Amino acid sequence: MAKILVVANRTVESPELEEALKQRAAEGDAEFTVVVPSAHGFAKAANPDAGIAEAEGHVHHALEKFRQDGLDVRGQLGDPDPVAAVQDAANADSYDELIVSTLPTHVSKWLRLDLPRKAAHATGLPVTHVVGSSKD
Repeated sequence: MAKILVVANRTVESPELEEALKQRAAEGDAEFTVVVPSAHGFAKAANPDAGIAEAEGHVHHALEKFRQDGLDVRGQLGDPDPVAAVQDAANADSYDELIVSTLPTHVSKWLRLDLPRKAAHATGLPVTHVVGSSKD
């Protein structure tokens, strides 16, 4: 069974990410671990605890939806820095692939950070980039 690490924040509940996970599962047995950085943007700056609560809510709702789709998935909060979140997860377990879900280019802070390339470099894993939409 392939073990796939997924990192997403504002796109974790997006239909685009859901479809990407379903397509990947259709290719063969897959177990997904979804990591959501614990805070972002103004939520982190204004109140770090609020950012954590927001991220926990996103993880909970996404996992419910993915499990309803029949996916083998677990979730966790990660470091607020997405590169650190990926590195921490990859150091804690062994994965075969990485899926990075971002907002579209014109609004994505993660793409300005070049997260897909940095995550591939940090983990040595093949990366699939999914462009998702945000509920925010």
